[in-house]
Amino acid sequence: MNQDEAMNYPIEFLNSLEPAGMPPHCLNLKVGSSIILLRNMNPPKLCNGTRLAVKKLLPNLIEATILTGKSKGEVVLIPRIPMIPTDMPFEFKRLQYPVRLSFAMSINKAQGQTLHVCGVNLEEHCFSHGQLYVACSRVGTPSRLFIYAQNGKTKNIV
Repeated sequence: MNQDEAMNYPIEFLNSLEPAGMPPHCLNLKVGSSIILLRNMNPPKLCNGTRLAVKKLLPNLIEATILTGKSKGEVVLIPRIPMIPTDMPFEFKRLQYPVRLSFAMSINKAQGQTLHVCGVNLEEHCFSHGQLYVACSRVGTPSRLFIYAQNGKTKNIV
């Protein structure tokens, strides 16, 4: 953002940075992709963590359908916005969509959601009380719950 400092940082370096809370520089989206919102845009409808499905890609907008919450099924437009990270030793700004691909989520992020199909990766044991229960109870039908654990066993923290 400071023109005097711009010469110190090549564009390739700036594009390689992925500060917390910011999407990657290059975001490859397709119609039907599942994405997650990284900023509060229109609370309570569009909040940080809202999952969406891409419906249409336009030059400066993403048309998407909300997948979770009270506004489930509603069509919304996500614009490109200026994003300025605060945890860097210098200031820079990117004009980008405040979304990230959402092919997986943590157990804590899934709490309170209902999923049609759920896959749980237990290569590492759950680390706190109740996490295994939360992971397994996100899907309504046991036949749609798929669990991967080394040797078919995991440690349940109680």
